[in-house]
Amino acid sequence: MQPAQTGPGETDSRKGVGPLIPPPLSEAQRPLRQQVFERIRAAGLIPRVQLAKELAVSPASVTTITGELLEAGLIEEVAAPRDGETAGRGRPAVALGVRAGAHRIAGMKLSDREHTAVIVDFAGNLIADDVIPRRPGPMTIDEMLAAVEDLLDRVCRKGGVARGDLSAIGMGVPGFVDMAEGRVMWSSVLRDRQVPLAEIVTARLGVPVSVDNDANLVALAELWFGAGRGLSDFAVVTIEHGVGMGVVMNHRIYRGARRLGMELGHTKVQLDGALCRCGQRGCLEAYIADYALAREASTALNWGHREGQPINVLLESLYDHAKAGDAIARSIFRRAGRYLAVGLANVVNLFDPELIILSGERMRYDYLYASETLAEMDSLVISTGRPRLPIEIHAWGDLLWAHGAAALALSAVTEGILAPQLREIAAQ
Repeated sequence: MQPAQTGPGETDSRKGVGPLIPPPLSEAQRPLRQQVFERIRAAGLIPRVQLAKELAVSPASVTTITGELLEAGLIEEVAAPRDGETAGRGRPAVALGVRAGAHRIAGMKLSDREHTAVIVDFAGNLIADDVIPRRPGPMTIDEMLAAVEDLLDRVCRKGGVARGDLSAIGMGVPGFVDMAEGRVMWSSVLRDRQVPLAEIVTARLGVPVSVDNDANLVALAELWFGAGRGLSDFAVVTIEHGVGMGVVMNHRIYRGARRLGMELGHTKVQLDGALCRCGQRGCLEAYIADYALAREASTALNWGHREGQPINVLLESLYDHAKAGDAIARSIFRRAGRYLAVGLANVVNLFDPELIILSGERMRYDYLYASETLAEMDSLVISTGRPRLPIEIHAWGDLLWAHGAAALALSAVTEGILAPQLREIAAQ
């Protein structure tokens, strides 16, 4: 990998000074400046005149703000491609793009069966990725720290990046997470509750760490890199080891007043119903997550003798039985699909998003989003006479979650530069 060039106010971390940190910007035009930067990031490359048009502001304002962003080293000017007729005549057209070499970021996802990590540049381009398997079950803090450090060192070696070259690390975990405090209230991957995970991992790795709920990070990945780049309001529902949801409102992740919102998997769909791994009963997750389907299969198909098998092996067998026409296996997926329809209808009725993205490894099981499921969702949604909102299926694996964690770190670095005073207020 070629070393990044330093810009105004930056230092070279390879000389032992630390990560590349541009000087803080003034607060005079922060809201519009943030909009400008986010539009450039989402577009990839965009001319100033197009920026002004899309944001409905004067070209002079765009020139002033982009000048600040250029001076801070966050964006750069790139010669825009020209067609054959205009090539060679006049000044070359110039577009603006995020300065990829300004920062390097790591994103990590801790899950029940494997941990994944990516390293990306400031524009989100992948530098390296890695995966390490693990035994299912909650970890002690020491076990988690050892696994995280090992994974980070592995992915850094693959990318040719020193740990000290990283500006930040984003980390995603399942469960209830207060992102602002970096505290995990409860997670299926940790034995303890109320864990100040960001503080603990920062102290171990020597790099600033941000922690968030993993479903929020999938939504953030879609917002930064995927289908949500051009949308202001959308929802992501994730289904695999658990059931999660991330909601984007006005281009921002919505977390609620206590920063623990959007726990779709723990909304109640049956009073005194099936036991959820959170300890309560009747949660949506307890009917459609991995462990719920495996539990149902073990009972309905008398698979008690398979209890020693990994859940993913059980689920593959269940899916094979359903595809082969086994009525009981098909009914298990059908029941899960009906509960999913209830959850999706509630999302539509509550938030009226522009788009719902169904994501996660379990999206390979098409029975969960079959036409019957979507038809049942339609019957539960408020009738307006309008067409159903778009629903997209993204059957990506854990590397997507790691990209979301990287987006969290990218966002933290960006906001730390664009809004330093807000960070100081939030810390008081």
